[in-house]
Amino acid sequence: MAKKKWSDLTESQQRAVYVGGAIETVMTLAALRDLARRPSDQVRGSKIGWALSFVVQPFGPMTYFAFGRR
Repeated sequence: MAKKKWSDLTESQQRAVYVGGAIETVMTLAALRDLARRPSDQVRGSKIGWALSFVVQPFGPMTYFAFGRR
């Protein structure tokens, strides 16, 4: 199977990629903002560890919101 180029995608597929990227960006920024403003005693685990987990898209920010906050 040959690798698809951007131009090979339909208009709706391209739009879906843009929307997905925007959602991931907003979620990551919201998680980073919350992590920065939340006191350490209200975060389960290390703040640095959570910040590093945000690299794993989209699971890092989702996991933080689900399990990282007290």
